[in-house]
Amino acid sequence: MLVLVLAVLVVSYASSARAYLQQRGELDALRAEIAEREAAIDQLEREMRRWDDPAYVQQEARELGYVLPGETSYVVLDEDGEPLESAAELADPDEVGDQEEPAVWEDAWDSIVLAGRPPVDEGTPPLTEIDGSQESGTEDGDG
Repeated sequence: MLVLVLAVLVVSYASSARAYLQQRGELDALRAEIAEREAAIDQLEREMRRWDDPAYVQQEARELGYVLPGETSYVVLDEDGEPLESAAELADPDEVGDQEEPAVWEDAWDSIVLAGRPPVDEGTPPLTEIDGSQESGTEDGDG
C-alpha cells in the first residue's frame, strides 16, 4: 500500500516537474524575445538621435542629391558611364569615442627602448661622406 502511494506521488510530481520545466523554457524564450525587441528599440532610438546631428542630416540629403545654396553638384562616372558611389559615411555619434592621445612618457619610453636596441642593417657599409658624392666606404675612387 505504501509503495502504491509513493508511486502515485512520484507520477504526480513528475508531471508537475515536466510542466514546470516546459513553462520555464517558454519563459526563457519570451525573455529572449523581449531582449531582442529592446535591442531593436535601442537601435531605433540611436537612429533617431543620429537625425539630431546636422552633419548626419546633411550627409543623408547629399546622398539624395541635394546641395547647399551656391554649390554646384557634380556626378563622377566610371568607365562604364555609371555614377560612382561615395563610400564615406558618418559614424554613429554614440559609437565614436574620444580618442585618447598617448601619454608623453609612453613616447619617451619607446625612444629609450629603441635607443637600447637599434635596428641592425647588416648589408650596407657605413657612408664615408655626408654630401652623397660617395655612397659607401667600399667603393673604389679618389675620395
